[in-house]
Amino acid sequence: MRQAKISILVADDHPVVRDGIVSMVEVERDMRVVAEANDGLEAVKLATKHLPDVVLLDLRMPRMDGLEAIAQIQPLQLPSRVIILTTFESEQDVHMALKAGARGYLLKDSPRTTLVETIREVHRGHTCIPPRISQKLVKTMSRPSLSSRELDILRLIAEGKSNKAVGEQLGITAGTVKSHVKSLLNKLGAPCRTGAVKEAVHRGIVKLT
Repeated sequence: MRQAKISILVADDHPVVRDGIVSMVEVERDMRVVAEANDGLEAVKLATKHLPDVVLLDLRMPRMDGLEAIAQIQPLQLPSRVIILTTFESEQDVHMALKAGARGYLLKDSPRTTLVETIREVHRGHTCIPPRISQKLVKTMSRPSLSSRELDILRLIAEGKSNKAVGEQLGITAGTVKSHVKSLLNKLGAPCRTGAVKEAVHRGIVKLT
């Protein structure tokens, strides 16, 4: 009896990239693409409709990004397992994607053989992360995490706000902000506020607009 093919949903907002992914997958005898999505919102709708075995999901997309799409898919208890396929590899991106429920994390420059083998492994129920990505995850997990308050302060510092301005916006004193900043510098291993922002951007914790 012939084994059923692995059904796959490909979600990427760049048509040329999406076509390339589809072409690589469909030459495999044990795989078939059942749907293609232009963004995260469409990916959730198509995953609900087609119930694919595997969802290849870009991280940055309009209307709804990959992380939010995973957050929408997870509560639905679909049979689909998600693999993030992206150009972004910051420690924070990797950590957040796996925390959200992704079962694989690949970069778009990965060889075709790596892509199709990852699809097979994830379909079997395994979690697949290349060594290069795993190292980033280990680094993230070994570092002290920032509290929600510290993250709020860090984002405001990245906007160029002073301790006084940060305190006014968050409803706390400048002295309290100063204490949090000291903790931030220690956790990020940065010598100053500017260094903290640079390190946070490097890790993907904050994004400058």
